[in-house]
Amino acid sequence: MNQSASNKPEPKLDAPSAAAPAGEAKTDHKPERSGRLSADDWAQAALDLIAEQGVAAVAVEPLARRLGVTKGSFYWHFPSRDALLVAALERWEKVEQETVFGQLEPIPDPRQRLRSLFHLVAHEVKSHVIYSELLKALDHPAVQPVIGRVSERRLDYLTASFRQAGLSRTDAQHRARLLYAAYVGFLQLNLQLHQTRMQHDEFEAYVEHMMATLIPSS
Repeated sequence: MNQSASNKPEPKLDAPSAAAPAGEAKTDHKPERSGRLSADDWAQAALDLIAEQGVAAVAVEPLARRLGVTKGSFYWHFPSRDALLVAALERWEKVEQETVFGQLEPIPDPRQRLRSLFHLVAHEVKSHVIYSELLKALDHPAVQPVIGRVSERRLDYLTASFRQAGLSRTDAQHRARLLYAAYVGFLQLNLQLHQTRMQHDEFEAYVEHMMATLIPSS
């Protein structure tokens, strides 16, 4: 849901911001590069491919072409394609934990923390595109545990924040579930059902409405 200040591009959740059309040669062919790739380089490339084409598209040969290296570089770090997928998902989970929750941790006021969470989430695209693609692949044994952990962590964080903002335990749990359901539903409307994307001002008004509706007043 990547939006920023009024002088930045409007939200575009109907397609990955950096994705090229499937099958386009330039996405899979890069010049041979010098220097050894790290395991993180491969994991990030796998995440990029998941955002563009889904979990099923992750494979060694096309990734090697994208990175401009031979398959030998891959097998230096990973024994199999499934091992790479696990590493990619762990990287996505870790980066989200650090960049989202890490940024919010210093904010003492729970209502302001929730507002910052709304803005941070609303102005991020790629992580949501990846999350949407992972939801489509919940039957994959490497995907389900990660989605389970991430969803539980998000719901626990929201519940704790609503509790700190003055709601009872039950009300905080209900509010957290309602907010998370709205988030997942918004992704489905935009990324899976291909609803016409909102213009910038309309999207910002929607985010403000969500905050006014769901964040308890002081």
